[in-house]
Amino acid sequence: MDQVTAFQLDINRALKDTLALVLAGGRGSRLRDLTNRESKPAVPFGGKYRIVDFPLSNCMNSGIRRMCVLTQYRSHNLIHHIQRGWGFLKAEIGEFVELWPAQQQTVKESWYLGTADAVHQNLDLIRMHAPRYVLILAGDHIYKQDYAKLLAHHIESKADCTVACVDVPREEASGFGCVDVDENDQITHFLEKPTDPPCIPGQPDRTFASMGIYIFSAEFLYEVLEHDAEVEGSAHDFGKDIIPHYVGKARIVAHRFSQSCVYSVGRREPYWRDVGTVDAYWAANIDLVNVTPALDLYDTHWPIWTYQMQRPPAKFVFDTDERRGVATDSLVSAGCIVSGGRVSGSLLFNDVRVNSFSIVKDTVVLPMADIGRHSRLSKCIVGTGCRVPEGLVVGEDPYLDSQRFHVTEQGVTLVTPDRLAML
Repeated sequence: MDQVTAFQLDINRALKDTLALVLAGGRGSRLRDLTNRESKPAVPFGGKYRIVDFPLSNCMNSGIRRMCVLTQYRSHNLIHHIQRGWGFLKAEIGEFVELWPAQQQTVKESWYLGTADAVHQNLDLIRMHAPRYVLILAGDHIYKQDYAKLLAHHIESKADCTVACVDVPREEASGFGCVDVDENDQITHFLEKPTDPPCIPGQPDRTFASMGIYIFSAEFLYEVLEHDAEVEGSAHDFGKDIIPHYVGKARIVAHRFSQSCVYSVGRREPYWRDVGTVDAYWAANIDLVNVTPALDLYDTHWPIWTYQMQRPPAKFVFDTDERRGVATDSLVSAGCIVSGGRVSGSLLFNDVRVNSFSIVKDTVVLPMADIGRHSRLSKCIVGTGCRVPEGLVVGEDPYLDSQRFHVTEQGVTLVTPDRLAML
């Protein structure tokens, strides 16, 4: 057996010995009213998906079939989605997606206090699965990554912990947990939102930012979590406490996202988006309507799995000079009816109705919204279940919009059922 084949067999075995933990309990308060009723990982994205589908699909496509989703804040919709959309795995052959709700499982009887505490409170469950490696994932980012390559790097470098990093412009790095590395990409410093971010060796204008993705060798993870749980004043967070504390005391390595990113056809820039603000969420969705979007959802070699109700095809009706049901440069999902309205540069989720004489431009419309006749919407996000009243105009008068809705710094207006009810 040659060395390449032996290595592939070792990685295949390692993938089976890996347990993935998706941290999906966060509220995502910067998304404002979009997370009033569900956690950030449960927020719809891309016409038919939810944000949590991306890390779970990455696991599936990478060959990691033992996944656990840790929930806390307003988890009802998220739990339903996981149960309905991810129940096809077979536990009989060691494949599963388990839901781990917060249960106050430690002597402190607290809810999850931080990312590390969320994992620590489930140590008994983790040990029950007896993993050799533990992959810890944020449940609220949009990206495609081959975790098998990340795991291979972890094993090859004989690391105790590997931190996945994306390189960002140095002037934009202050909002991230930043990583300083030596010439071998071993981490020498881990800095949370520094005012003077460190540069990548040989690239003075770029900085490594942590993606909130970690691979731990299991025994090392158990050790650091037990220690951190006893530290007074700790925020019990991987980025703020554990990684900085063990830099220099253990072998902690940075993994370059560019080496494991699943690229869209014709693109060589790694795609990773934190859609944690209204502006970022709008921009990432609207990018999908471009002729060649940065994120390829049509890649059959790396599909994004999800749950969706069985809905009829999208329908476009009326074709007269007075009214015409049409959509251009847009994504229109199943169950939608564009009935004599005009849609351009927009993304419509399932079961949206655009009524006669209305105009929807550069707008993200979430499921089951109804756009009333003669309304005009531009550069908006329309929340799930909204009933936009007839004749409403949004996106043309910033001052008026700000009196009725939340308007972002970049001019995106967030229209939600609660705000519409106050009109």
